[in-house]
Amino acid sequence: MSSIDTIKKSGARFYVRDTAPDVNVPGVTSIIGMLPKQDFLAPWSAGLAADLAIDSFEYLRDMAQRDRAGARRYISGAARRYTETRSKLGSRAHDVFERLMNGEEVDYVHSDIENHVEHFRQFLAAVNPELVRAEDVAWSYEHSYAGSFDAILRIWVTVDPNTGKIIITPDRSGTPILIMVDYKTSKSTYPEVALQLAAYRFADVIIDPDGNEEPMPEINSAAVLHITDDQWSFKGVRADDDAFDQFLTLRKTFDWVRQGSKDVIGKPLAGSSDKMTTGTQRRGK
Repeated sequence: MSSIDTIKKSGARFYVRDTAPDVNVPGVTSIIGMLPKQDFLAPWSAGLAADLAIDSFEYLRDMAQRDRAGARRYISGAARRYTETRSKLGSRAHDVFERLMNGEEVDYVHSDIENHVEHFRQFLAAVNPELVRAEDVAWSYEHSYAGSFDAILRIWVTVDPNTGKIIITPDRSGTPILIMVDYKTSKSTYPEVALQLAAYRFADVIIDPDGNEEPMPEINSAAVLHITDDQWSFKGVRADDDAFDQFLTLRKTFDWVRQGSKDVIGKPLAGSSDKMTTGTQRRGK
């Protein structure tokens, strides 16, 4: 058995096992980070900085008089601080979700996630899933990546003979299927969750916190459980072979950006020190 840890290098997360400390593989989310940034991110970040400057004008003016560089860092860090706050909320929610899924009684939750937890309880009542695995690491030896997934659940479904629509049967009277599930507490869900779930689904093995390893079971489908302060929804996700192929393309891109791109530009064959003398210049001498 071997324990798993994560390290950060140049902004990317890598997974490492104590039995092979010199071998580390990139995390799924770091690989997906190779995707182009959403078009709205830059305006959104600028908007947060602008709101901060407007709402805290007097405070920032005084700060700038004392420490202009510090005031600049404070304004430019508005989006980062917001993201960190949302990340902490997500971590709190995920912790409680896991406890509830394991059947634990949770008497107190942070006020920031009270609605999230209530919505998760509604999900449990409406779907009545069986927990198979939670918060373990999916590891691919073949493609050299790893990532911690939220849950593998067993749910029971049937198919409407008239519409062909899949219907969840919370009384477990339908056909049982295994699904890879990701919990999202962000304001929206985005297409890259399909790449994330496909990476977990098609990994080689599952490794638990004690280092026990077993083959990844055959996963029938994937879904995202999207829970916000206002509502919840359980959405199917097409995390199929095509999505996995797209993920593997990003896996190659990850290596190229961090390694292959370092030596593609050679040393100068000529430069500004080798000034060309034109015919006109020669005749003018």
